[in-house]
Order: sequence, then C-alpha cells, then structure tokens
Amino acid sequence: MKRIVVLGAAESGCGAAILAKKEGFDVFVSDMSNIKDKYKKMLDDHDIEWEEGKHTEEKILCADEVIKSPGIPDQAPMMQKIIGKGIHVISEIEFAGRYTNAKMICITGSNGKTTTTSLIYHIVKNAGLDAGLAGNIGNSLALQVAETPHQWYVIELSSFQLDNMYDFKADIAVLLNITPDHLDRYGFEMQNYTNAKMRITQNQTAKDAFIYWNGDPIIAEELRKRTDIGGELCPFSEQDFTLDQDECQLKGRHNIYNMLAAMIACRKAGIAEDVIVENVKNFPGVEHRLQKIGTVNDIDFINDSKATNVDACYFALESIKGKCVLIVGGVDKGNDYEPLKPLITEKCSGLVYLGTNNAKLHETFDNMGIPVMETRSMKDCVDACMQLAKPGQAVLLSPCCASFDLFRNMEDRGEQFIEQFNRIKEGK
Repeated sequence: MKRIVVLGAAESGCGAAILAKKEGFDVFVSDMSNIKDKYKKMLDDHDIEWEEGKHTEEKILCADEVIKSPGIPDQAPMMQKIIGKGIHVISEIEFAGRYTNAKMICITGSNGKTTTTSLIYHIVKNAGLDAGLAGNIGNSLALQVAETPHQWYVIELSSFQLDNMYDFKADIAVLLNITPDHLDRYGFEMQNYTNAKMRITQNQTAKDAFIYWNGDPIIAEELRKRTDIGGELCPFSEQDFTLDQDECQLKGRHNIYNMLAAMIACRKAGIAEDVIVENVKNFPGVEHRLQKIGTVNDIDFINDSKATNVDACYFALESIKGKCVLIVGGVDKGNDYEPLKPLITEKCSGLVYLGTNNAKLHETFDNMGIPVMETRSMKDCVDACMQLAKPGQAVLLSPCCASFDLFRNMEDRGEQFIEQFNRIKEGK
C-alpha cells in the first residue's frame, strides 16, 4: 500500500487526506501548528492518523508522495528533508485532479481572482450547471471529489498552488494579470513568480481556452517567449466591455476586467448570453474587496482587506470619489510603493500605518506633506482615522501588505475593521 503524507491540516490538507484514504492509500497528516477541532473531527471520523505541533521524521520521510499545504515554503526544514530524499511533492489540486473527469474553470492573477472566481461560480450555478467552488475559496477540491462530486469546478488558484501542479489541466484557464506579489517567496525574482502564474496554461490542448488581459505587459512578453501554450488564445481588453457599468453592482475600472474575464469563461462553458449578462449585473461582490461597510459622521468606511499588494491598492484608490484616509501596512512582500504616490497625492487626506514594522512606509510617504499616524492595533487605527477624516470623505482599508504580523489572516483583519467601525458607530 502506497503511503501519502499530508503536510498541513486545514481545508486543503484535510480534504486531500480524506480523498487519499478513500482511494486506498496509507495516510498520515502532520501539522506544525495546532489543528482546528473541526478538522481533527473530520480526520478522526475517517480513521486517519494525525499529529499537531510537530513533524515526526520517521513517519514523514517514508512517504511515497507528499501533499503539501500551499502555505508551506520549500525552504521549511521538513520540506528540505523531503526534497533531499527525492520524495515527490504535489498540491491538493494536483492530487484531486487525478480522481475526477470534471471540467475545470481555473482562475489566477495577482489581483481580482477572488472576485472573478466568485462571479463565474455565481453565473454557472444560476445557469443550472452542477458546479463546485474550490481552491483559495470554497471547500477543498479533494473533499468535494471524494464526497460530493460535481461535473464542473470553478477554482481560484494562487501561485503557491500552481507551483506543485504538474499533470493537472484547466479546460478554461483565466489569467487576469501579473504584477509584483509574494516576491519574498520567490527569491525576490519577478520571473520566478511569473513562471508560477503561467503554469495555469500547462497541459492545455486546442480544445481548451486560455483567457487573459491583453493589456498586461508581462503576459504579453511571456506569450512572445513561449511556444508551449496549447489552449485557444482568448484575449480581452477594456474596449470589449459593452454593458452599462451603472447597471452592475461591481464598480471601478478593475472590475471591468474581472467581469469581462468571467463573461468569456462562461461563454466557453456554453452558457447563454442572456443568463451571463443578467448574473453579471446582479452579482453583489465579495467580502473584504471594496466592501462598503457603512457610514458614520458622513464618513464612508470601505473594507478592502484583500488588497495585499500595490496594484490592488492602486485600483482601490482609483475607485474612490473625493478624498480618503488610507490605511496601509502589514508584512511587506518586497513591495515598491512608488507607483502609489500620484494617487495618494490626489486622493488621500491622511495615511494611517497599521503594522509592527512601518519603517518602509515612513521612508516612502512621510515626506509627501500628508498627515501620517502610526498604529499597531485595529482599534488605534480606526481611532486615528476618525481624527484625520472629515465629513464627506472615506476611510479606506487597502493595506498593500500581508496581514500576519497583527492578524490571523486577511479575513481577520477585515473583520476587526468592521468590528471597530461598529464600535465607533455605536459611540463607544
């Protein structure tokens, strides 16, 4: 019996373990952190051995194959030992793809992938397709393949997930854009990150579709260099958008690209145009992405916690009408903040830094003549925003950075922002 070891026991790892058990493998799950109770129960219910708070080498290094959580870098000590022993390492998505013949609509990009993925899923479900939502959002693909299989899957893929995918194929691949992000994970080499994103095209044939923004210079350069793109090329540009955006709930220029990509993907899936248009117009958007959470003292509060890189923040600022106080900061991922300066000059009446180390932000923005405040908790941050913002303006949380210095994750950061807004609104 072949042995599968799963590193990481959250959504993807737990799902992979359950599928591996169903397919008859000897399965062991190991997580250096504490495992959430719900995942412990799932593993116990399927009689899967697990450990938390450690990696036991003798139980891991005997694996025939390792399924790795996308959050674990190859530089982690246990990963170095696994790689050193020549054990094949794959992602949960790669593993799940072996056990389904479902059609795969896969979406990646530095920005906009959650909105686009959610919109595509919204359309295909309302069109009556039997579809599951997976990847960075939704339930584990492997768990769905094991227990609730579908004919279609709509999958948001990060570069980390793409890194460990080899034979998996997207029937419909969407690449929204490639801009600097996660460079700390890629040796601060943009080409390494670009190569990861371009893996969404691997194994495609002429029967498949590759949908991409043709205004992205990095994608254009990659297409000039590469001869291995097998799918039908389906470029889109802003001029292709013929809907009245005032009739759509998604606003802003960046969402035009997201809507276009989703519309083309759904056409390739065979969905009728009137169904596509109706559901593009009524799609409400996603949490933590330019989410207007309310108004207090005539100041709008906007939660864009998903903006973890410079381009996402740029698009958010571009969408703001009038002036705002911008909240930035967190774990810097090798960001170049210079492109934000013109928009900050135009749009920002104040900057509030939120993070444990804001030195790079001070160095970049403090000399712009805009009021700046430093904070290290969401409560202090929102209080500072209330000092700086004037009636008729907005407070925009669009941090440019990862959240792991002060928060559990991006969602936690957004939820704490909402909690503090509610505190202010209630006068506490």
